[in-house]
Amino acid sequence: MSIKVKNLPVNEVTCSNCEACCCSLEVMLLTDTGVPDRHVYVDKHGKETMLRFDDGWCSALDRDTLMCSIYENRPWVCRIFEMGSDECIEERAEKM
Repeated sequence: MSIKVKNLPVNEVTCSNCEACCCSLEVMLLTDTGVPDRHVYVDKHGKETMLRFDDGWCSALDRDTLMCSIYENRPWVCRIFEMGSDECIEERAEKM
């Protein structure tokens, strides 16, 4: 028999323990922040999103450091997605 535990404390999310869970979400390009063309996917309707590789992870994610390789030019959506926010914690819980 197992007992489901609720309301466990969530460890603070920092750059050192982030795990880049949000980097597998679809990111629409809504403004021009200078994302290099090699990281942009354009569908048949002209909608631009961040390119994701076959494994679902963003092409701009450095797989060794789990940090954004285009941080200064990251999309607006990535800029407003706050590390440690409710949305961040929810993504971590789903993917970890």
